[in-house]
Amino acid sequence: MNILYFLIGCSVLVALVFLGAFFWALKSGQHDDVYTPSVRILFDDEVINPETVEASKNPQTAKSDNNHISD
Repeated sequence: MNILYFLIGCSVLVALVFLGAFFWALKSGQHDDVYTPSVRILFDDEVINPETVEASKNPQTAKSDNNHISD
C-alpha cells in the first residue's frame, strides 16, 4: 500500500512539472503567432536543384591522379 502512495506522489510531481513547463512556454511567448500556422499550407515549397544536391553529397566529383598506389 505504501508503494501506491509513492507512485501517486511521483505522478502528481511529474504533472506539476509539465504544468509549470506549459505555463513557462505561455509566459515566454511560445504561442504568440496564431496567423502563420493557418497560412503555412499556402506557402510554395522551395525548388531543389538535383545537381546541387548531388554536388553537396559528393564534393570531389573529378578523380585525381593522387589516388593510385605506387609500386
